Amino acid sequence: MTATRARGLAALGVVCAAAAWLLLRRLYTALPPLPWTVAPAMLLLAIVEGRTGHILRARISGRDKAAQGGSTQAWGRVRPLDPIAVTRIAALAKASAYAAAVIGGLAAGFVVYLAGSLDETIPRDDTFTALEILVGAVILAAAALYLEQSCRVPRKPAGHDAPSGD
Repeated sequence: MTATRARGLAALGVVCAAAAWLLLRRLYTALPPLPWTVAPAMLLLAIVEGRTGHILRARISGRDKAAQGGSTQAWGRVRPLDPIAVTRIAALAKASAYAAAVIGGLAAGFVVYLAGSLDETIPRDDTFTALEILVGAVILAAAALYLEQSCRVPRKPAGHDAPSGD
């Protein structure tokens, strides 16, 4: 599995924005108002993924002794994580990043389409809701990229390959 690139996510978002704009030209009047709950849900997911990335990075580097309830091995490091668990977390992060790019692109398409009709109540409300969703999607994508990066094993500095004799 290769690392997710922000450039690829941005390209996916642009394609989704263009598709949304084209569809909205024909279907906007038939759609219900955008739900305001999408943005808080995405922000909540971003917080969870960001915190998970922080904890995971500390666990992988062996710095977080409290993560195992104080249970450490003889050399003072926490027990290593199960590799399949880290792989699953990385897959979750990758999926979240792509989902955030798609949702953010759709929201951007709404914003572009509705920018010209801010004087009407419903399109104005949908524009602000779409802006909130777009911001939430960007934050979720950033948190997902951080979580994916946290799943990598840090490189050891040169000369630190062998364990110390303590």
